[in-house]
Amino acid sequence: MYKKLLLLPICICLSFGLWAQVQIGTPTIEQRTIGMKKLEGYFPLYWDKDNGGLWLEIDKLDQEILYVQSLAGGVGSNDIGLDRGQLGKSRIVKFQRVGNKVLMVQPNYKYRANTKNKAEKQAVELAFAQSVLWGFQVAAVEGDKVLVEATRFFLRDAHGVVNRLKSKKQGHYRLDNTRSAFYLPRTKNFPKNTEVEATLTFTGNAQGKHIRSVAPTPGAVTVRQHYSLVALPDNKYKPRQFDPRAGFSRLSYVDYASSLNDRIVKNMIPRHRLKKKNPQAKISEPIKPIVYYIDPGVPEPIRSAMLEGGRWWNQAFEAAGYKNAFQVKVLPAGADPMDIRYNVVNWVHRSTRGWSYGATVTDPRTGEIMKGHVTLGSLRLRQDYLIAEGLLAPYANGTKVPEDMQKIALARLRQLVAHEIGHTLGLSHNFASSVNKRASVMDYPHPLVKLKGNGAIGWADVYDTNIGNWDKVAIKYGYSEFLPNTDEKKALNKILNDAIKQGLYYISDADARPMGGAHPLAHLWDNGTNAADELDRIMKVRAKALAKFSEKNIRMGEPMSHLEDVLVPVYLLHRYQVEAASKVVGGLYYTYALRGDQQQVTRIVPAKEQQKALKALLATLEPKALVLPEKTLKIIPPKAYGYSRNHENFRARTGVAFDPLAAAETAASITLKMLLHHERAARLVQYHARNTKNPGLQQVITQLIEATVKSNIKQGYPGEVQKVVNNTVLYQLMQLANHPKAATQVKAIATYELQGMKEWFKNKQTSVKDRATKAHYFFAASEIEKFQKGIIKHKFTAPSMPPAGSPIGGGFHPRNACGFKK
Repeated sequence: MYKKLLLLPICICLSFGLWAQVQIGTPTIEQRTIGMKKLEGYFPLYWDKDNGGLWLEIDKLDQEILYVQSLAGGVGSNDIGLDRGQLGKSRIVKFQRVGNKVLMVQPNYKYRANTKNKAEKQAVELAFAQSVLWGFQVAAVEGDKVLVEATRFFLRDAHGVVNRLKSKKQGHYRLDNTRSAFYLPRTKNFPKNTEVEATLTFTGNAQGKHIRSVAPTPGAVTVRQHYSLVALPDNKYKPRQFDPRAGFSRLSYVDYASSLNDRIVKNMIPRHRLKKKNPQAKISEPIKPIVYYIDPGVPEPIRSAMLEGGRWWNQAFEAAGYKNAFQVKVLPAGADPMDIRYNVVNWVHRSTRGWSYGATVTDPRTGEIMKGHVTLGSLRLRQDYLIAEGLLAPYANGTKVPEDMQKIALARLRQLVAHEIGHTLGLSHNFASSVNKRASVMDYPHPLVKLKGNGAIGWADVYDTNIGNWDKVAIKYGYSEFLPNTDEKKALNKILNDAIKQGLYYISDADARPMGGAHPLAHLWDNGTNAADELDRIMKVRAKALAKFSEKNIRMGEPMSHLEDVLVPVYLLHRYQVEAASKVVGGLYYTYALRGDQQQVTRIVPAKEQQKALKALLATLEPKALVLPEKTLKIIPPKAYGYSRNHENFRARTGVAFDPLAAAETAASITLKMLLHHERAARLVQYHARNTKNPGLQQVITQLIEATVKSNIKQGYPGEVQKVVNNTVLYQLMQLANHPKAATQVKAIATYELQGMKEWFKNKQTSVKDRATKAHYFFAASEIEKFQKGIIKHKFTAPSMPPAGSPIGGGFHPRNACGFKK
């Protein structure tokens, strides 16, 4: 025992000696950074030019900050989806030192305990996983500050470029460290934010056509990645509650400190911080305005149009009690659009047209928006030019571009800028705007073209010119400042109830999507207060444009084959209004009603309205709607040398030659896929069962078959169009009968109707003399028989896919593509 006690001081001394040596051997930050260039700021940086490394001084241990990663320089392909200015994930993190390591830890803010009880908070923190995003090695110590080498942290594929290229089947790539380095012009430091940018090169075997089309050497893809370490806002911001009727996006978390009488899930809206200088005044200037900056790379007259459209929002903030609260300027020279301090509108170029985005950097604790970040695709304006070329046939004089075309494109741009900025103010889409005299810029507007008295196509009211009445309501809800002692919940509810009394509707994304959508008032790219009436009207405009289609639709000196490019948006001018009218069939009126707000909750669309829409839809399948004039067919040759077909053209089955039957098949398939959607079919069955006055699925299919399959087949080209439509009807019915998610009774009805069609086809073969028509009926009957027997090896010819459509041309629409991103 005595010997053991004697050894104890010796062990303590040895341990102390070893500890002292470690401490003595660890240099100070000043010693370790000799010869390096220091960048003072929020987190001091040290640039080691001799080794191309970057060191990070961490003087805020155990303090929460915001960590944002983004893509400063993109790939340039809409199909790949790695755009310049693309925001990555935003996370709250904190640096924790453990011995000679520093861990970057991301707390879990999805699950919280809003309480002062530390034990209760810790119980939630330990219940759910956190994420350690990185581990650093301590290289130097100075008091409470540590120095770590951050080169590997910054020179890595944080944005997931490799996975994106792989998922898009463009090839297998890896980060090449020998071709990657820091980009010093955009590596800067400020009092409340540290900004680091890196040039990253990914090497590999390029397999996809998209990456080969945009990279100068497809085996080496170089982009720029940006990092921001940002001070979090103070605790003076007050979150605002979410209401599904208000038009704002929803942020939610679970609060385990909630009382048993309270809901455990808490909902709030994202919004910028905005306070009045004089809270007592009805109209007051803000303490700090919301300022957005336009990309200085935007040329005129586009820049002026963007400034004007962005400033529309000041109308909404004035309605909410603010003066000069929303401002739009050009980004100052030398300012970095990725800098967290700037709300920006980026003008982004891609090799093909695509979507625009409104994204934000948001404090997940409170919903406070710290940065609004808009990406505008520059080719959107070109699409408006293309639509105008198709409708106006403007080149009577050969090459002179009418002023109207530029006016149309700039009018669209103003609305688009306002729309995307709206997302960065916290707003969601409002796709019921078009039935309320364009009540919101948060809708997707189709160009409103009208026939004048003289039969000419007019563009006087093509797009909106101001902020909408619904937008003013939404901004009032999100940004109004109330006097002390005001019952905020009651005041907010009054804003929404007053809007409801005015007949303003709000229906957002999920309820407006075309495939399976049920709401008869909420649609993408539509116009008019009645979907069926507008479809009839747009078909007349389309017919007029197709009748006068000629070489005047392209400029003098352009290949005649360009006429097909111009023809596509004219021939499919009605595609989105077809989607709108389809949703009336089997449709359901409904609101985001709350108990006690006196709104009507649901109402099945009256049978008369459904029948009217069905009639309008069936008219789009008639030969007269799908046949192109012979004079048009004669002037569209195969693609000229040096040009090729692409996803903007009709999918031809005639080789290099233009295929008018493929165009007819494409248009017919748009109508039929919508009309015979399995979810719509299920509603038709149910609504008819509840009230036999409502059209049932069997009735709709019967009317469809009578209007197409059983109509007398004409001679020549119109007759071939009929056969194409009939085959498309047959295909879609087989799809419905075999759909894995279709209701049982839907499958039963579709299967029964196919059997009836088979018998009709067989009988019809004996009563017609034309061999081509006999062949059509024989083939249809045999296709049904093969389907019924389940012949596995047999593949039914699918209808031709539509050319790319959305945005405005349906085409591919990724969820939240044009939407709020947090």
